[in-house]
Amino acid sequence: MEAVFFYLFAAATLLCGFLVIANPFSRNPVTSAMFLVLTIVSLAGLFVLLHAFFLAAVQVLVYAGAVMVLFLFVIMLLDLQAEERRSFKKLALAGGGLAVVVIALLAHAAVRESPLGTAAPPMVEGSPRALGKLLFTEYLLPFEILSVLLLVAMVGVILLSRKEAK
Repeated sequence: MEAVFFYLFAAATLLCGFLVIANPFSRNPVTSAMFLVLTIVSLAGLFVLLHAFFLAAVQVLVYAGAVMVLFLFVIMLLDLQAEERRSFKKLALAGGGLAVVVIALLAHAAVRESPLGTAAPPMVEGSPRALGKLLFTEYLLPFEILSVLLLVAMVGVILLSRKEAK
């Protein structure tokens, strides 16, 4: 039964993650943000299957709660109409591609620097103390990469939702 739930949550995560970017239903950014919430909830389900209940709760509370409220606030504050949205520019696409390459290189360096499996096992499975100790010692670089990725995502939401200067 655990394998069925794993494939269900994994498929939902991949499908909703794809729909965040390539949404065929609507060009409204709020719809993409809602698919991002579904992606985050599906990831929390995967954490539950790994018996990481604290991570699942943090995933839902922090990301689906606080971060998504912030993104939706920015999107709705700008109140864009469909005809007012910016068109994609070559320079913006090149900058986005460059950001993806830099993040991929940083992630590759993090994996090479601290390969999976070399960290000491946590004191108690899923305990917040053990998680914090591992997060800020063994996995500090991936943690910082994630914080930069969230910053880039917020700047991206602001730039994509900004009105074109006339």
